[in-house]
Formats: sequence, structure tokens, C-alpha cells
Amino acid sequence: MDTLNRAKQLQDRTKKFAVRIIKAFTKLLKDEATRVVGRQFLRSGTSLAANSRATCRARSSADFISKIRVVSEEADETLFWLELLIDSELITTKKVESLMAECEELLKIFSASLATAKQNR
Repeated sequence: MDTLNRAKQLQDRTKKFAVRIIKAFTKLLKDEATRVVGRQFLRSGTSLAANSRATCRARSSADFISKIRVVSEEADETLFWLELLIDSELITTKKVESLMAECEELLKIFSASLATAKQNR
């Protein structure tokens, strides 16, 4: 599989992840604490997909590294908000365990891409 097809598959994967984030957000309780934390979770989870898409438009290796770093940070932040929702008992682990697993995989993928890009520069 060539690089373009892999990039397209990753874009599709992150978009599906963003859709799952939106659906999970809509199922959260509507109290103030959940709404505040939930919005942060929604923002970072959907931003991961948008910024992943932006990496394909990087104009240089430095620009790509900058963009892929943002994607890694958003993935890590999304994990944080998921953990906070669970730890504060605003959602159960069971409801988001597959979402967390996907987020962890995406974080590994983008972190590895960042490390490779830095090495190849």
C-alpha cells in the first residue's frame, strides 16, 4: 500500500474516531461538571481528526513535524479527558473502553510518526 493510501486510511480512521467522540459526548449527562469536562473532551477528540487531516497539507518537513506534534498532543489530551470523566464517575469505563483503546492506538501511531519525521529531517 502506498503512502497516499495509508494517509487516506488514517484520515478516515480519525474521522470515524471524531464521530464516535461526538456520539459519546451526546450521551453524557447534562449537569454542569459533565458539560464542562465533556466539552473539553469533544474539542480535543474532534481536533485530533481535523489536525490529522492538516498534516497532509504540510509544506515542509518542519511544518509536518509541527502539525503531527499537535495531533499527538490532542490524542493525549483526549485520553486525559476520558480518564477524568471516568475517575470523577461521570461515565463508566465500560461505556468508553473501546474509545479509549482507539485513542491510545492513534496516540501511538502519531507519536511514532513524529519520531520518524524527526529522525528523517
